[in-house]
Amino acid sequence: MQGKPPEARATEARLDALREEARETGTVGGGGAAIVGGPIPRDPTAVSGYYGQPIVKPPVWTWQVGLYFFVGGTAGMSGVIALAGLVTGQPIDLVRAALGVALAGAVISPILLIADLGRPTRFLNMLRVFKWRSAMSMGVWTLLLFSGFAASARLLTERSGLLTQLGVSPIAQRGLAFIFTIGTALFGVVLATYPGVLLGATAIPAWSAHHRLLPFHFGVVALGSAGATLELLGFRMAALNAIGLTVAAVETTVGAWIELRRRDATARALHTGAAGRLLRTAALMTGPVPLLLRLFGRVPIAAVCFLLGAVLSRYGWLLAGRFSALDPEEALATQRAPSA
Repeated sequence: MQGKPPEARATEARLDALREEARETGTVGGGGAAIVGGPIPRDPTAVSGYYGQPIVKPPVWTWQVGLYFFVGGTAGMSGVIALAGLVTGQPIDLVRAALGVALAGAVISPILLIADLGRPTRFLNMLRVFKWRSAMSMGVWTLLLFSGFAASARLLTERSGLLTQLGVSPIAQRGLAFIFTIGTALFGVVLATYPGVLLGATAIPAWSAHHRLLPFHFGVVALGSAGATLELLGFRMAALNAIGLTVAAVETTVGAWIELRRRDATARALHTGAAGRLLRTAALMTGPVPLLLRLFGRVPIAAVCFLLGAVLSRYGWLLAGRFSALDPEEALATQRAPSA
């Protein structure tokens, strides 16, 4: 050891002490020894991970993905509102409008996905197999089935006499419309919540640490977006306002809970930098701001505010995931901390 530099001699001595401790007690205490030139960063707050590379690969999704999460979620929960309208005896115009929003979202969503993938064939290739353990595979197949149910339900609730001319009785039309609306609502719930499952199933620290919260959060925001869209289409109804009030109250609670975890290293990307500012703005626009506006009767303004906040929320979570993947301390803290 005489020819080695002082730092190397100190490391060798520390390793010898750890080996002796392990032989005597069967356990090793302390933080070990930092290996000079090793792959793990010696400084846990360093911006690089293994050999200067991030510990976790950042997501490479394009801007279309954030918009797809918003459009798909709004469409999915519009199907839920359509079913609720049928069951509770709401005006058929509301049901038709809700199914129309669902169908429009079902048409726009594949376009956004194909734009992100780059080629239509890549989207079609995802339909060649069905993997129930894969959130992405489940999402594509859910979108396909949701589109079929939404289109069928919307057609069956039309006032045109085309189906009657084809020999379908009015009773059969109502029964089929109800069945297809149920299918639209069921697959709509999955379509609205699966992005949260997809994000939580990754190794991105800010996402995986909140894998229980994300599906619920995405679903609630999607429900609020669907209700706000219908209100802006002219349906000023107590039921839709109740949905808006409930969702805004829930989002206020979720935002407060996230703020209380500011000192947690696993949530650092949610509070700092551009992602933190974007998520905090989104939380205000989907929580306390529309809640107060609705309490004072400013429903259209509250609806617009919520929709803008919902879009910002989707992009905020995506940006937080990108920053989180570049933070080695957050990646290591996620391995030690319980999931939210």
